[in-house]
Amino acid sequence: MSYRLETAEHPEQLRRVAIDPVSRVEGHGKVTLLLDDSNKVHQVRLHIVEFRGFEKFIQGRPYWEVPVMVQRLCGICPVSHHLAAAKAMDAIVGARRLTPTAEKMRRLMHYGQILQSHALHFFHLCSPDLLFGFDSEVGRRNIVGVAETHPETARRGVLLRKFGQEAIRITAGKRIHGTGAIPGGVNKSLSIEERDTLLRDAYQMVAWARDAVHLARQLHETDPALYNSFGIFRSHFMSLVGADGRMDLYDGRLRARDDAGAIFFDGVAQADYEKHIQEEVKPWSYMKFPYFRALGNEHGWYKVGPLARVQNCDAMPTPLADAERREFLDYAGGTPMHAALGYHWARMIEMLHAAETIKDLLHDPDLLGGELMAGGERGFEGVGMIEAPRGTLIHHYRVGEDDLVTMCNLIVSTTHNNQAMNEAIRHVARRYLHGREITEGLLNHIEVAIRAYDPCLSCATHALGKMPLAVELRDADGSLVHRLSRGA
Repeated sequence: MSYRLETAEHPEQLRRVAIDPVSRVEGHGKVTLLLDDSNKVHQVRLHIVEFRGFEKFIQGRPYWEVPVMVQRLCGICPVSHHLAAAKAMDAIVGARRLTPTAEKMRRLMHYGQILQSHALHFFHLCSPDLLFGFDSEVGRRNIVGVAETHPETARRGVLLRKFGQEAIRITAGKRIHGTGAIPGGVNKSLSIEERDTLLRDAYQMVAWARDAVHLARQLHETDPALYNSFGIFRSHFMSLVGADGRMDLYDGRLRARDDAGAIFFDGVAQADYEKHIQEEVKPWSYMKFPYFRALGNEHGWYKVGPLARVQNCDAMPTPLADAERREFLDYAGGTPMHAALGYHWARMIEMLHAAETIKDLLHDPDLLGGELMAGGERGFEGVGMIEAPRGTLIHHYRVGEDDLVTMCNLIVSTTHNNQAMNEAIRHVARRYLHGREITEGLLNHIEVAIRAYDPCLSCATHALGKMPLAVELRDADGSLVHRLSRGA
């Protein structure tokens, strides 16, 4: 299936513009545009240029190694892959239900992950665009520039992320690539000293997270013409929701809504995801293109992540976040918000939810002791699903009688959003680059649309700050017409 501006009819007659690499995102990708002599846009593609291969080299490894191995998929969200794999392996060891201590320790770890990742993304990677403008001076469009001009905002962003990292360290043993979750449970509970360490700052984090929601909202209200339309297009939404329809970022069943907000499917067990999701491969990207089977690859693609989750659930389990969620829905006027920059507002609502959840969990005595492991009848197939910071994350494994993994399928969060990100940059290219001379600021508009999704392009490497960027314009014969570059 080819979408508008996905494939030009005569690419050999067009000149190519490349943004390589895309900066201030996690991992490495590039954007290519094909333009005619009048700078009319004929093709726009987001390419993922790295190949991970985890699905293959995990095969043949003992199942108990997998929750630790898959953390190396991502240096920012190792906890998400760690927990998704551990949940899949719970089925292998027959642990249909974890002990209260194990589940709450995993939840504390996961909500620490959500908080730190959302803070990193909003304050470190995206706030320079939002606070200074998309085409502002490139030299200050980074976290250092934010610290110089908005020192309190930058300080809070750093400390919010630090708090989330501390929750991970205390539950997983270290901030990156910890080993807290194991098939069937966890390897430790919380000490009183560890609990009190987090409690000392928990209430401050809730207050700061709430201020961050208001900052994101203020950006929309100050410039609605930009924020309500930038990178906009309609699509379906998907996320996990709890049994009561409320947001649950650790567990639940799959629910999808159509682009008008009507529920498309609901209550789908995680193990049945393949009945509803199909993956398409295209020759120009290493990233797959999932879509809903019932709608086909032309109409079945969808968004995941904060913008989908906040609008897909019936409510949020924590009071301050739920109040902000209702304000968000009211602002959208009773119909789903599809604007790409709406992700930032929704992301801050989720960060507030994570801070509230951590604060509440720390008062639960189950964290301080109790059974750590559960077990049952041995299984040979497991699906682990979790709502990672960027969206629904699926780990699916089969294990043989010899305990070795025989099949692995991963649909990472950014993969679900692949078509959505491509549509967003095509919208931006038509609106801002069409027929205009290319500048660094205009190119940054393309990157702003990608950053709104918080993509994890390689799930193994990440970049912070200004990355080297080179843009070349060539004529139909391949001769260099114009070149812009930055960094080194």
